[in-house]
Amino acid sequence: MVLKRMDNIGIVVEDLDVAIDFFRELGLDLEGRATIEGEWAGRVTGLGDQHVEIAMMRTPDGHSRLELSRFIRPAVIADHRNAPVNALGYLRAMFTVDDIDDTLTRLHRCGVELVGAVVRYQDVYKLCYIRGPEGLLIGLAEELG
Repeated sequence: MVLKRMDNIGIVVEDLDVAIDFFRELGLDLEGRATIEGEWAGRVTGLGDQHVEIAMMRTPDGHSRLELSRFIRPAVIADHRNAPVNALGYLRAMFTVDDIDDTLTRLHRCGVELVGAVVRYQDVYKLCYIRGPEGLLIGLAEELG
């Protein structure tokens, strides 16, 4: 058996519209929105009867997706949004951008905060971490030369 691909990464948010706007500004396209509810969905997640509003965001190359979810029921029971970079579990999603400085300028309007500094890794990448809406940790990379 061979792995075919990674379909998506899921992030749970409180405000779906704000998250969609942020990821659109970053450069992802909204592929679609849907409501998922009922016992069948709860069997997959182990949460029982659930009601979730989702938005599927697609990268410009069409190969990767980000699923944003807002749980209506059951209620969210844990909050890891402000966990430091060395916390166990979900860490961050990393996106490659054309121009890190321009991207940071655009995202600043969305309330983005730079976590540390923009740094160069040899002559290969410029890298940084940002906190997006709701404290989500996002990595940005710009390929150099």
